[in-house]
Amino acid sequence: MAGWCSNAAAPKAGSGSLRRITKLLVATFNDAPAKISQTLPKRRRLRARAEFQKVYAGGERFDGRLLAAFLRRNDLAEHRVGVTASSKAIGKSNQRNRAKRLLRELFRRSASELKPLKENYDWVLNAKRALLEANEELRFREFRRIIEQVAQAERRS
Repeated sequence: MAGWCSNAAAPKAGSGSLRRITKLLVATFNDAPAKISQTLPKRRRLRARAEFQKVYAGGERFDGRLLAAFLRRNDLAEHRVGVTASSKAIGKSNQRNRAKRLLRELFRRSASELKPLKENYDWVLNAKRALLEANEELRFREFRRIIEQVAQAERRS
């Protein structure tokens, strides 16, 4: 007599989980194009507290109605960004997370507008409460204005 687990009911060799098989089938038969990651690569982000502190201590500040930008020249081949949203300025964590997502998207999608700058910078973007209520056009217009201010500061120096 067979025990509780007989060979007839044992899983076959090489079988995968239903979830994995479903993913495989969807990937095989899906006509949609593959999703391209739109995140900033790690090399383009400021992550350590010390990196943020260097920018605050040794950089310039550019203020807008929606955000404050702190910039410090770097010796790298590209711009890097760090984003902050304080609970004092923004409020609850879900709103702070949304503000940071909006700032990262703003920076990522404005990469082509950073090319005319002579230098590469470490950017720290601080969200202000008005950022959450502003529409996309207004956010991009303000960021372009800050980029123009940076370009003017470069020409003066």
